[in-house]
Formats: sequence, structure tokens, C-alpha cells
Amino acid sequence: MYNKILIANRGEIAVRIIRACRNMGIISVAVYSKEDKDALHVKLADQRVCIGEGSAKDSYLNMDSIISAAVNTRADAIHPGYGFLSENSAFARKCEEFGIDFIGPSADLIDAMGNKSQARKTMMDAGVPVVPGTKEPVNSVEIALEQAKQIGFPVMIKASSGGGGKGMRVSESEADFELNFNTAQRESINAFADDTMYLERFIEKPRHVEVQIIADKHGNVVTLGDRDCSVQRNHQKMIEESPSPAISEQTRQEMCEMAALAARTVGYNNAGTIEFIVSRSGDFFFMEMNTRIQVEHPVTEMVTGIDLIETQIKVSAGEELPFKQEDVVLRGHAIECRINAESPEQNFRPCPGKIAHVHLPGGNGVRVDTAVYEGYQVPSEYDSMIAKIIVYAEDRKTAIAKMRTALDELMVLGIQTNSNFQYLIFLNPIFCAGEADTGFIEDMLNYKE
Repeated sequence: MYNKILIANRGEIAVRIIRACRNMGIISVAVYSKEDKDALHVKLADQRVCIGEGSAKDSYLNMDSIISAAVNTRADAIHPGYGFLSENSAFARKCEEFGIDFIGPSADLIDAMGNKSQARKTMMDAGVPVVPGTKEPVNSVEIALEQAKQIGFPVMIKASSGGGGKGMRVSESEADFELNFNTAQRESINAFADDTMYLERFIEKPRHVEVQIIADKHGNVVTLGDRDCSVQRNHQKMIEESPSPAISEQTRQEMCEMAALAARTVGYNNAGTIEFIVSRSGDFFFMEMNTRIQVEHPVTEMVTGIDLIETQIKVSAGEELPFKQEDVVLRGHAIECRINAESPEQNFRPCPGKIAHVHLPGGNGVRVDTAVYEGYQVPSEYDSMIAKIIVYAEDRKTAIAKMRTALDELMVLGIQTNSNFQYLIFLNPIFCAGEADTGFIEDMLNYKE
């Protein structure tokens, strides 16, 4: 087992990993930007290293600074968390070059599954159902248009290296295809330095359901149930829950089997998520794989009782999974709500600033993952999420009631948050009936207007 782990991240996920390290008797090393010198993860870690200025590119995306910090502190491994360098194969290779374990899959696996068009092709060959579309990546608008005609409009244009909603556009017809393709491709070049795109038939307002997998280096793959992530805005998830209210037990079993097949096909190891979209008719299709821990991993932890971060660390260190598929039993219902420093009334504009007062909810079955505290200055340089509220109950109806209570109890003064908007979602009859699709938030906002 590792003696020391460097956490190449910030915010609540860095705090989460530090706590897991403490539970396992592992020394933790925090890296931080000058902007984050007073951040909670810096205060909690056993050691800390400043790696650059406030901007992400000068700090949390600075591979050389992070590797240097790991070498100088003699860290055995680096946990990348999510975002930043977590799915960067070049960073994973740098870790390998310096003899530092990257707590995640190998660089080759990140390349194989991180490239969305390559992953589609791999899943097609393995027999995993995928949305009808291109099998090979496309670079030119002329070739892409010919492919779109064969697929049939509307089509979804996607960046091969995409994520977080970047490099995605829907084309309704030939008339708007060139503009949408060029716009998505420019976004991809700017965000990922990659101009390769792929096309899928656009499935209107599907459900977004994903399966959590964990695999070790001995060929063992286990699925840990599903999560519904349909409540999202601009392809950014807002609420996640497990299990999904949108699928039958038979579909759930088939989806988990396909997720395990996908992982075994590529020889995957460590934590990962196979993401599917579910059509209105109930058919499900592979969308992409995330080769990292997810923001929404706590809901899986709540319904399985399995600590995903600790398990990640164990399998990365070469241990076998401490459980088999038949040992995994899903119990109850869990929901996660992302609290962001933003103003829904002003088109969700980020609202950084100093927190004058904060009161976090508690009680039986309530968990809050956060890195904020009274007097903390929420920076403008990074993602606006400041907390995740997770509730667990014996059924979905009770979990919804418990989340309403938790949101009602939450108090953050000094900055604006989306907590009131989230509360309205948990009163919405469509959401409460388990019928919210990926267009739910847009419909809700249009209705309010």
C-alpha cells in the first residue's frame, strides 16, 4: 500500500480524497494555487505545496509543477480526482515516467476510452448498443455532411475529445449543418486542441443513465448499480440519483451487463463510468465512458455501502477487489444535489465572493461534501460548485422529502447560490414522478418565463 499520495485537485474532491487517505493511514499531500492558499484542502492535508498562480493553466493544469511537487515530497502516487488532469493521458504517462502511480487507468486506456469516436467504434465491435452514427471520426464539414445525410436529421455533432458539453451542437437540417459543425469544431480545437468530430442520430429528450464500474489489475470487473443524471443544464448535471426511476429491473440488469462487457473489452482497471442514453421507447445506447471518479459518486456509495475512493486506491496499488459482483446489494435510494455559487435569476451567472455565514444541513441519512467555511473566499477562477448535498432513504419519495428538508436548512450568506432553484425542482411534479428527461430544466425555465 502507498505511504504517501499527492492530490492533484482542489475543492470538495480534494478534501474527500484527503479523508480517505487518513482512514487508510496514508500521508496526504495537497497542491494549491496562490489563489487557494486558504482553501480547506490545504489546511487538512499532511503536507502542502504551492504550484503556481491562480489560473488553472498555471496551477492545477501545470503538469510539470505537479510532478515536481510529487517528486520533491516523495509521493508514491497521484490521485487526480475529477476534472483538470484526471482524463489527461499525457499526464498519466508523465507519472509513469517518474515512477509515480497514477490512481486511474493507464494512459493507453485513457486514450482508448477518452476519445469518444474511438470508444464508439470499440463498443460497436464489442456488441454494445450505440446510438446510430459514424464509426470513424470526421475532420471536414464536407465529409461530415454526407455522413449526416445517411444518418438522417436531426443529428448531434460531437467532439471526439469532448466533455462538459463543449464541442456539441444539434443540427436540424442540411441548411444549418455547416454552421453548427464549424462552431462545434472550433470549440473542440480551443478546449481540447483536437479537430476530430463524430456524428450521432439526435435522440430528443432522452434519459441520461450511467453505470458505475470498478475493476482491478487482476481482471475482476464489478458494476455498482446505475445513476440517473437526466436533470442537467447545458449538458452540466445538476441532480443525480441512484437507482434511476426511469428504467425497469430488466433494463437495469442488461445495462449493467453491457457496462461490464465494455470494461472487459478494453481491459479496464480502476473506477470508471459507462454512460448511456435511454430513449422514450426504453432502448438504451452507449454514449461514452468517463475514465475517472465522478462528481456524483457519493450516491453510489450510499446505496452500496462501498467507499469508492478507498477502493480506487486499493486497486491502483495492485490489490484485488475486496468484493465480488454477488456481494454488491443495492439498498434504498440516494439523491445528490449540486450547490453552485451562481444566480439562476441572471442566467446562472457565477457569483464568487466571501461567505459571511454558512450553515450546512445534517441528520440521519444526510451527507454534505464541501470545502467551504465561514469567511472563505469563493474564487472566480474555478468551477462554481461549492457543495454537494447527498441524502439517503429507504425509497425515492422519502429521499425527495429529506432533500427538501436539507435544502431548506442550508444557509449560505454573502454570495448567491442555486439552492432555491434546486428546492423548486424537488417540488416539481414531473421530477417527483420520476419523469424528468434531459430537457426538463429547459422546459422548466421556459415555463417560468
